[in-house]
Amino acid sequence: MTESTSHVEQQVQARIAAARIKVQASRERSESLREARRRGLGRRHAQKLFNLAEAERKQQDQAAEQPGPDAP
Repeated sequence: MTESTSHVEQQVQARIAAARIKVQASRERSESLREARRRGLGRRHAQKLFNLAEAERKQQDQAAEQPGPDAP
């Protein structure tokens, strides 16, 4: 004779399954955010280097435009 699962046992099993799903979703969300941070950090570094290069170029352009002390 097979024993049927009691209502309480069914509820416990359902809660365990829900907890597993929740943990897995949390892991996936965390991994997704981690990847987004990595991509964002790379973009920020690239933008910073670009901005530094632009500032240096502008500074050199301004220095080239200004007459030196020998200019009339």
